[in-house]
Amino acid sequence: MPIDAAAALAAAPRTGEIAWGPKDVQLYHLGIGAGVPATDPRELRYTLESRLHVLPSFATVAGAGEPGVIAGLSLPGVDVDLARVLHGGQRLRLHRPVPVSGAATTSSRTVAVYDKGKAAVLVVRTEAADADGPLWTGDARIYVRGAGGWGGERGPSGKAAPPAGEPVAVVERRVREDQALLYRLSGDLNPLHADPGFAARAGFDRPVLHGLCTYGIALKAVTDTLLDGEVTRVRDYRTRFAGVAYPGETLRIRMWREDVAGSGGVVRVGVSAVERDDAPVLADTVVGYV
Repeated sequence: MPIDAAAALAAAPRTGEIAWGPKDVQLYHLGIGAGVPATDPRELRYTLESRLHVLPSFATVAGAGEPGVIAGLSLPGVDVDLARVLHGGQRLRLHRPVPVSGAATTSSRTVAVYDKGKAAVLVVRTEAADADGPLWTGDARIYVRGAGGWGGERGPSGKAAPPAGEPVAVVERRVREDQALLYRLSGDLNPLHADPGFAARAGFDRPVLHGLCTYGIALKAVTDTLLDGEVTRVRDYRTRFAGVAYPGETLRIRMWREDVAGSGGVVRVGVSAVERDDAPVLADTVVGYV
Protein backbone atom coordinates (compact mmCIF):
# COMPACT_ATOMS: atom_id res chain seq x y z
CA MET A 1 0.00 0.00 0.00
CA PRO A 2 1.53 3.36 -0.99
CA ILE A 3 0.16 4.99 2.17
CA ASP A 4 0.78 3.44 5.57
CA ALA A 5 -1.84 5.27 7.62
CA ALA A 6 -0.55 4.05 10.98
CA ALA A 7 3.02 5.10 10.21
CA ALA A 8 1.92 8.45 8.82
CA LEU A 9 -0.13 9.31 11.90
CA ALA A 10 2.48 8.06 14.38
CA ALA A 11 5.42 9.93 12.87
CA ALA A 12 6.99 12.81 14.75
CA PRO A 13 6.49 16.31 13.31
CA ARG A 14 9.05 17.53 10.79
CA THR A 15 10.45 20.93 11.72
CA GLY A 16 12.14 23.60 9.64
CA GLU A 17 13.14 27.23 9.53
CA ILE A 18 11.76 29.79 7.09
CA ALA A 19 12.36 33.49 6.47
CA TRP A 20 10.90 36.05 4.10
CA GLY A 21 11.05 39.72 3.21
CA PRO A 22 9.27 42.36 1.13
CA LYS A 23 10.42 40.99 -2.24
CA ASP A 24 8.91 37.59 -1.43
CA VAL A 25 5.61 39.24 -0.49
CA GLN A 26 5.60 41.38 -3.63
CA LEU A 27 6.38 38.39 -5.87
CA TYR A 28 3.53 36.41 -4.30
CA HIS A 29 1.09 39.28 -4.79
CA LEU A 30 2.10 39.63 -8.44
CA GLY A 31 1.69 35.86 -8.77
CA ILE A 32 -1.98 36.11 -7.78
CA GLY A 33 -2.65 39.03 -10.13
CA ALA A 34 -2.07 42.10 -7.96
CA GLY A 35 -0.82 45.33 -9.51
CA VAL A 36 -3.56 45.98 -12.08
CA PRO A 37 -3.92 48.92 -12.62
CA ALA A 38 -0.30 49.43 -11.65
CA THR A 39 -0.79 52.96 -10.27
CA ASP A 40 -4.02 52.29 -8.37
CA PRO A 41 -3.39 53.14 -4.67
CA ARG A 42 -5.37 50.05 -3.69
CA GLU A 43 -3.00 47.87 -5.70
CA LEU A 44 0.12 49.65 -4.47
CA ARG A 45 -0.64 48.23 -1.02
CA TYR A 46 0.33 44.88 -2.52
CA THR A 47 3.21 45.91 -4.76
CA LEU A 48 5.08 48.94 -3.36
CA GLU A 49 7.48 48.26 -0.51
CA SER A 50 6.81 51.60 1.24
CA ARG A 51 3.07 50.77 1.54
CA LEU A 52 3.21 47.01 1.70
CA HIS A 53 0.49 44.95 3.39
CA VAL A 54 0.58 41.12 3.44
CA LEU A 55 -2.40 39.18 2.16
CA PRO A 56 -2.75 36.33 4.70
CA SER A 57 -2.70 33.60 2.05
CA PHE A 58 0.99 34.47 1.57
CA ALA A 59 1.49 32.13 4.53
CA THR A 60 1.04 29.16 2.16
CA VAL A 61 4.32 30.06 0.40
CA ALA A 62 6.21 32.05 3.07
CA GLY A 63 9.92 31.32 3.07
CA ALA A 64 9.63 29.62 -0.33
CA GLY A 65 9.22 26.41 1.63
CA GLU A 66 7.60 23.37 0.09
CA PRO A 67 3.82 23.82 -0.12
CA GLY A 68 1.69 21.51 2.01
CA VAL A 69 1.04 19.09 -0.86
CA ILE A 70 4.67 18.52 -1.84
CA ALA A 71 5.84 18.48 1.77
CA GLY A 72 3.13 15.98 2.65
CA LEU A 73 4.36 13.51 0.05
CA SER A 74 7.76 13.31 1.74
CA LEU A 75 6.41 12.64 5.23
CA PRO A 76 6.78 9.16 6.78
CA GLY A 77 4.24 6.57 5.66
CA VAL A 78 3.62 8.22 2.28
CA ASP A 79 5.06 6.91 -1.00
CA VAL A 80 2.95 7.94 -3.99
CA ASP A 81 3.32 9.10 -7.58
CA LEU A 82 3.03 12.89 -7.84
CA ALA A 83 0.99 12.48 -11.04
CA ARG A 84 -1.78 10.83 -8.99
CA VAL A 85 -1.96 13.69 -6.50
CA LEU A 86 -4.40 16.58 -6.37
CA HIS A 87 -4.73 19.33 -3.81
CA GLY A 88 -8.19 18.69 -2.37
CA GLY A 89 -8.58 21.62 0.00
CA GLN A 90 -6.84 24.17 2.16
CA ARG A 91 -7.51 25.88 5.47
CA LEU A 92 -5.50 28.71 6.99
CA ARG A 93 -6.00 30.06 10.51
CA LEU A 94 -4.22 33.30 11.37
CA HIS A 95 -3.12 33.80 14.96
CA ARG A 96 -1.59 37.20 14.19
CA PRO A 97 -1.12 39.32 11.07
CA VAL A 98 1.69 38.07 8.84
CA PRO A 99 4.60 40.57 8.99
CA VAL A 100 6.22 41.99 5.85
CA SER A 101 9.55 40.56 6.98
CA GLY A 102 9.93 37.64 9.33
CA ALA A 103 11.45 34.35 10.34
CA ALA A 104 9.64 31.38 11.81
CA THR A 105 9.94 27.76 12.83
CA THR A 106 7.54 25.41 11.08
CA SER A 107 6.27 22.03 12.20
CA SER A 108 4.49 19.69 9.76
CA ARG A 109 2.77 16.37 10.39
CA THR A 110 -0.03 14.17 9.05
CA VAL A 111 -3.06 14.60 11.30
CA ALA A 112 -5.60 12.47 9.39
CA VAL A 113 -5.71 9.75 6.72
CA TYR A 114 -9.04 8.90 5.11
CA ASP A 115 -10.01 6.00 2.86
CA LYS A 116 -12.33 7.23 0.09
CA GLY A 117 -12.42 3.90 -1.72
CA LYS A 118 -10.80 4.78 -5.02
CA ALA A 119 -8.59 7.38 -3.37
CA ALA A 120 -6.97 8.37 -0.09
CA VAL A 121 -7.03 11.79 1.54
CA LEU A 122 -4.21 13.00 3.74
CA VAL A 123 -4.55 16.05 5.98
CA VAL A 124 -1.14 17.64 6.54
CA ARG A 125 -0.96 20.35 9.21
CA THR A 126 1.79 22.98 9.22
CA GLU A 127 2.17 25.32 12.17
CA ALA A 128 4.41 28.39 12.11
CA ALA A 129 5.65 30.39 15.07
CA ASP A 130 8.21 33.12 15.63
CA ALA A 131 9.85 34.52 18.76
CA ASP A 132 6.54 36.15 19.78
CA GLY A 133 4.47 32.97 19.50
CA PRO A 134 2.16 31.25 16.96
CA LEU A 135 1.68 32.95 13.58
CA TRP A 136 -0.53 30.61 11.56
CA THR A 137 -1.80 27.05 11.19
CA GLY A 138 -2.39 25.59 7.73
CA ASP A 139 -4.17 22.34 6.84
CA ALA A 140 -3.65 20.91 3.35
CA ARG A 141 -6.00 18.13 2.16
CA ILE A 142 -4.12 15.90 -0.29
CA TYR A 143 -6.18 13.66 -2.60
CA VAL A 144 -4.28 10.62 -3.90
CA ARG A 145 -5.99 8.74 -6.70
CA GLY A 146 -5.83 4.95 -6.53
CA ALA A 147 -4.50 4.90 -2.95
CA GLY A 148 -7.71 3.97 -1.10
CA GLY A 149 -9.51 0.73 -0.46
CA TRP A 150 -7.77 -0.57 2.66
CA GLY A 151 -10.89 -0.31 4.86
CA GLY A 152 -9.92 2.80 6.79
CA GLU A 153 -12.13 5.58 8.12
CA ARG A 154 -13.91 7.40 5.31
CA GLY A 155 -13.86 10.78 7.03
CA PRO A 156 -16.08 13.84 6.53
CA SER A 157 -17.42 14.76 3.10
CA GLY A 158 -16.37 18.41 3.42
CA LYS A 159 -19.36 19.60 1.40
CA ALA A 160 -21.61 22.32 2.85
CA ALA A 161 -25.08 23.54 1.94
CA PRO A 162 -24.95 26.29 -0.70
CA PRO A 163 -25.35 29.90 0.45
CA ALA A 164 -28.90 31.26 0.56
CA GLY A 165 -30.11 34.13 -1.59
CA GLU A 166 -28.29 36.28 -4.11
CA PRO A 167 -24.62 37.17 -3.62
CA VAL A 168 -23.83 40.62 -2.26
CA ALA A 169 -21.02 41.00 -4.78
CA VAL A 170 -19.80 39.35 -7.96
CA VAL A 171 -16.43 40.17 -9.50
CA GLU A 172 -14.44 38.71 -12.36
CA ARG A 173 -10.69 38.28 -12.47
CA ARG A 174 -8.80 37.48 -15.66
CA VAL A 175 -5.97 34.98 -15.21
CA ARG A 176 -2.89 35.77 -17.26
CA GLU A 177 -1.53 33.21 -19.71
CA ASP A 178 1.71 33.18 -17.75
CA GLN A 179 0.10 33.33 -14.30
CA ALA A 180 1.15 29.80 -13.27
CA LEU A 181 4.71 30.40 -14.49
CA LEU A 182 4.90 33.54 -12.34
CA TYR A 183 3.17 32.03 -9.31
CA ARG A 184 5.46 28.97 -9.23
CA LEU A 185 8.43 31.26 -8.53
CA SER A 186 7.07 31.60 -5.00
CA GLY A 187 8.00 27.98 -4.34
CA ASP A 188 5.53 25.49 -5.84
CA LEU A 189 7.49 23.94 -8.71
CA ASN A 190 5.08 21.03 -9.32
CA PRO A 191 5.45 20.37 -13.09
CA LEU A 192 1.68 19.96 -13.37
CA HIS A 193 1.51 23.74 -13.62
CA ALA A 194 4.18 24.22 -16.31
CA ASP A 195 5.04 21.02 -18.20
CA PRO A 196 2.47 19.96 -20.86
CA GLY A 197 3.81 16.40 -20.91
CA PHE A 198 3.48 15.97 -17.16
CA ALA A 199 -0.01 17.53 -17.23
CA ALA A 200 -1.05 14.99 -19.90
CA ARG A 201 0.25 12.13 -17.74
CA ALA A 202 -1.87 13.49 -14.89
CA GLY A 203 -4.96 13.50 -17.14
CA PHE A 204 -5.16 17.17 -18.17
CA ASP A 205 -5.15 18.70 -21.63
CA ARG A 206 -2.61 21.32 -20.57
CA PRO A 207 -0.96 22.70 -17.42
CA VAL A 208 -3.44 23.92 -14.83
CA LEU A 209 -3.28 26.89 -12.51
CA HIS A 210 -2.13 26.16 -8.97
CA GLY A 211 -5.11 25.69 -6.66
CA LEU A 212 -3.37 27.91 -4.13
CA CYS A 213 -3.04 30.63 -6.77
CA THR A 214 -6.81 30.61 -7.23
CA TYR A 215 -7.07 30.52 -3.42
CA GLY A 216 -5.05 33.74 -3.22
CA ILE A 217 -6.94 35.42 -6.07
CA ALA A 218 -10.25 34.74 -4.33
CA LEU A 219 -9.06 36.03 -0.94
CA LYS A 220 -7.73 39.22 -2.49
CA ALA A 221 -11.06 39.76 -4.25
CA VAL A 222 -12.99 39.33 -1.00
CA THR A 223 -10.59 41.53 0.99
CA ASP A 224 -10.68 44.33 -1.59
CA THR A 225 -14.43 44.14 -2.21
CA LEU A 226 -15.94 43.57 1.24
CA LEU A 227 -13.20 44.27 3.81
CA ASP A 228 -11.97 47.65 2.49
CA GLY A 229 -8.61 46.10 1.66
CA GLU A 230 -7.83 45.57 5.35
CA VAL A 231 -5.83 42.36 5.20
CA THR A 232 -5.42 42.11 8.98
CA ARG A 233 -9.17 41.52 9.41
CA VAL A 234 -8.90 38.00 7.94
CA ARG A 235 -8.69 35.33 10.64
CA ASP A 236 -9.72 32.07 8.94
CA TYR A 237 -9.86 31.02 5.30
CA ARG A 238 -10.81 27.61 3.97
CA THR A 239 -11.79 26.10 0.63
CA ARG A 240 -12.37 22.88 -1.27
CA PHE A 241 -10.74 22.66 -4.69
CA ALA A 242 -13.79 21.56 -6.69
CA GLY A 243 -12.18 21.80 -10.12
CA VAL A 244 -9.27 23.29 -12.00
CA ALA A 245 -8.66 26.68 -13.56
CA TYR A 246 -6.48 27.18 -16.61
CA PRO A 247 -4.18 30.11 -17.32
CA GLY A 248 -5.94 32.55 -19.65
CA GLU A 249 -9.41 31.94 -18.20
CA THR A 250 -11.66 34.35 -16.33
CA LEU A 251 -12.66 33.55 -12.77
CA ARG A 252 -16.11 34.59 -11.57
CA ILE A 253 -16.08 35.16 -7.80
CA ARG A 254 -19.42 35.30 -5.99
CA MET A 255 -19.65 36.49 -2.37
CA TRP A 256 -22.30 36.15 0.34
CA ARG A 257 -21.84 37.94 3.67
CA GLU A 258 -23.03 36.34 6.90
CA ASP A 259 -22.72 38.22 10.19
CA VAL A 260 -21.80 36.34 13.35
CA ALA A 261 -22.90 38.08 16.55
CA GLY A 262 -20.01 39.29 18.66
CA SER A 263 -17.24 37.81 16.52
CA GLY A 264 -17.16 39.62 13.21
CA GLY A 265 -18.57 37.65 10.33
CA VAL A 266 -17.94 35.32 7.45
CA VAL A 267 -18.01 35.63 3.69
CA ARG A 268 -19.13 32.56 1.74
CA VAL A 269 -17.46 32.40 -1.66
CA GLY A 270 -17.94 30.50 -4.89
CA VAL A 271 -15.42 30.59 -7.74
CA SER A 272 -16.10 29.35 -11.26
CA ALA A 273 -14.56 29.48 -14.73
CA VAL A 274 -16.54 31.84 -16.98
CA GLU A 275 -15.43 30.36 -20.30
CA ARG A 276 -16.43 26.83 -19.29
CA ASP A 277 -20.05 27.64 -18.44
CA ASP A 278 -19.23 28.52 -14.83
CA ALA A 279 -17.54 25.20 -14.11
CA PRO A 280 -16.77 25.14 -10.37
CA VAL A 281 -13.21 25.86 -9.31
CA LEU A 282 -13.48 26.64 -5.57
CA ALA A 283 -16.40 25.46 -3.43
CA ASP A 284 -17.32 25.45 0.27
CA THR A 285 -15.14 28.52 0.59
CA VAL A 286 -15.38 30.64 3.75
CA VAL A 287 -13.47 33.73 4.86
CA GLY A 288 -13.78 34.46 8.56
CA TYR A 289 -13.04 38.06 9.58
CA VAL A 290 -13.17 40.52 12.47
